[in-house]
Amino acid sequence: MGKVIVSFTMSLDGFIAGPNISPEDAMGEGGERLHDWLFDGSSEVDRDMAREMPANVGAVILGKRTFDLGLPHWKDTPFPAPSFVLTHEKREPLKMKSAAFTFVNNGVESAVQQAKAAASEKDIVVMGANAAQQLLRAKLVDEIVLQIAPVLLGQGTRLFDEIDETIELKNTRTIQSPLVTHLRYQIL
Repeated sequence: MGKVIVSFTMSLDGFIAGPNISPEDAMGEGGERLHDWLFDGSSEVDRDMAREMPANVGAVILGKRTFDLGLPHWKDTPFPAPSFVLTHEKREPLKMKSAAFTFVNNGVESAVQQAKAAASEKDIVVMGANAAQQLLRAKLVDEIVLQIAPVLLGQGTRLFDEIDETIELKNTRTIQSPLVTHLRYQIL
């Protein structure tokens, strides 16, 4: 069975997006800087890391805000895999070119169950700070994968703001490149 993985690029001061997020600026002011490592192309390490995750993704769980802000930019599912949107509204699935968005309004446990069934043996990636926080609080995450960008954003959206208990982690990988530090943690 695949793992449930929270995966984000963040600034050294813990922000996964800059301030003033809007439909036009889905990563907030300065937030695009976090993803320079994905688009620079100069580091073989970063190219390898950028290829690794999509190859193993069998499903995605994301928050409604991430869906609303991301869809106009993606114009498809964020990965070519079934995507499950945590929401309070009832909606029919939205079929896209690569897969479909299914709207889950009966809790994170249901979203994980549906994503696991869709992913088969592949991993489930969690997108959006609120979705990640909900799954971490519910103890439904197996790993945290971070790319730490060498920048201090000073403000924006923090990944771990709503975590109110200790979560023990084991570092299973640290890889450095000029543009980012790749970290992988197993949740104990």
